[in-house]
Amino acid sequence: MGKKELSKRDIWQDVSGGKAGIAEKNFFQVFSEYFKDSDFRIRKRPKEFNNIYSKLHLSKKVLAEIYTPDVKEWRHGLIPDYAIDNTKTKKILYVEVKRQDGWVEGKTRQAGRGNAHEGSCKFFTPGLLKILRKHGKLGDNVLPFWVVFQGDITRDPCRVREITCWYDKYSAHFFMWRNSADDKSLINHFNRKLKPLLT
Repeated sequence: MGKKELSKRDIWQDVSGGKAGIAEKNFFQVFSEYFKDSDFRIRKRPKEFNNIYSKLHLSKKVLAEIYTPDVKEWRHGLIPDYAIDNTKTKKILYVEVKRQDGWVEGKTRQAGRGNAHEGSCKFFTPGLLKILRKHGKLGDNVLPFWVVFQGDITRDPCRVREITCWYDKYSAHFFMWRNSADDKSLINHFNRKLKPLLT
């Protein structure tokens, strides 16, 4: 990739990042208001996993083959966008809000080239599932996370099919928030499909 293409990519990432921040703020506002005077709360950027990778035990063989930084302590972990806690049961559901462009009317197929939706797949990995399930106390047969998609990706014929395939029987754990002015559909999805996991 040349310098010109890289500079365009940087601009695209700045715009995408700005939109993502707006999406996350709206999600937080909706649930902060909804959870008032209840046993539920929403936390921004929960820190309980912010050091899980740097603290991971590796074999002596692997340690001998990789770079070991000459620092006393360093952080490397995972920070989800949000955590929804039931303060009574102590159960926790972790949330990611992903906003992405997509292939819709008036745009070329290339408009859906982002990979935010792919980044959310890290939560499906055996290691993270084990850690999130243990901390969230939701049980071994439950996905301990919820991903909310916003933007044109929610109407992109390619991306919607990919996400639907990936989640398969766990379709309750993703939500296409196509109209962010409609907070009722978001809350209804949570109440019907996810809130019972936390009670």
